[in-house]
Amino acid sequence: MLSVYEGFFSGGARIVHSDVVLGLREGGQHHRVLSIHGEVHREATRQRMEDDACYRALTAADVGVASLGRTFGLGGTDPAAFSGPELADTARATADADVILSLKEQPLALLRQGGLPRRPVVVCLHRSDPENQGRALDDLKAAITDGTVAAAVCCAESTRSAYRAAGVPADLLHVIPNGVDLIRYRPDAPRRLAVRTALDIPLAAPVVVFAARYDGMKNVPLFLAAARAWLAAVPDGHVLMCGAGMTTANPGLAGDIADAFTGAPGLPSRLHLLGVRHDMETVYAASDVVSLTSAWGEAAPLCLIEGMMCGAVPVATEVGDTAAIVAGHGLLTPPDPTAIATAWTEAVMRRDEFAPALAASRERFSRTRMIASYAALIDQVYAGSVDRVRLSEDG
Repeated sequence: MLSVYEGFFSGGARIVHSDVVLGLREGGQHHRVLSIHGEVHREATRQRMEDDACYRALTAADVGVASLGRTFGLGGTDPAAFSGPELADTARATADADVILSLKEQPLALLRQGGLPRRPVVVCLHRSDPENQGRALDDLKAAITDGTVAAAVCCAESTRSAYRAAGVPADLLHVIPNGVDLIRYRPDAPRRLAVRTALDIPLAAPVVVFAARYDGMKNVPLFLAAARAWLAAVPDGHVLMCGAGMTTANPGLAGDIADAFTGAPGLPSRLHLLGVRHDMETVYAASDVVSLTSAWGEAAPLCLIEGMMCGAVPVATEVGDTAAIVAGHGLLTPPDPTAIATAWTEAVMRRDEFAPALAASRERFSRTRMIASYAALIDQVYAGSVDRVRLSEDG
């Protein structure tokens, strides 16, 4: 098996896919990873492949990871044009693969290049807005037409619906919901105490966590407007912001905070900017509410699932599959800061009420279930490719 990534940078899709690779390897499959970019500049953050937590987890498990060495975000490189040496490296990486997994559509521009070994590709789709990703949808359709793509994994029902509506054949689309490691993501009192102690947050104080990269789809200004309203109404409340670009070094975020908290200079002292964290299970365990304010693009947001499994009540705007994920476990809100702040307070008050439902849903969101489904689909695709080769030889 070969997985092809656009690059290693902070985000839920890469976390899920890397965990799938690790899980399939644990099940006996041999996996390697090829990354188009070795360094990514986005969300006001320089992200080197070697510094990424997913990269380190893969290599620690003896999964080989190679890169074409490109740098994303500095301009000057045509994403659809590849040099001779880059194609040679790709050919070597794909030559002994039986099936290739493409993390989202972006690597398909590479995998469709002429002269590369033809291997069945399973493209893994992680958004609900296929027409809002530049040329990616066109590349996907072209890869389906020329036979490169044998199947597509949709991480959510909203993903399948959106791609069907965009013209992708329904028989190629297979829904495998996201899952997480239930041993890692669980309520944990010592973790809760450790994070709160480190941040000087009292153990009884209500805490809301926002885990997202600094991107327009996440609607950070809406979240900050809700944070202002909530912190003003809840004198002992604290808000945590995690993810790429969620630091004071990001001028965009600094400007958003200044705008949101104009006239309330004391409130940001209870707004904690934590940046990229590699111990999100401890951050979620320290929180009472996990919030999502996204406006578009989400499918099955990993932050909600991870937070829920650690005991945080999800409060989210309705986008992608959030309604199905949150149902019975938390609260949906309109994209209104006052409504969101009110929902956070309600979620804190009802945390004990939601706890049994969160505990009962753990198997639904398990990593084991997700990986077994990926393995079954890969076996199906591989068997189909073998049958086609036999038919060709017999013909």
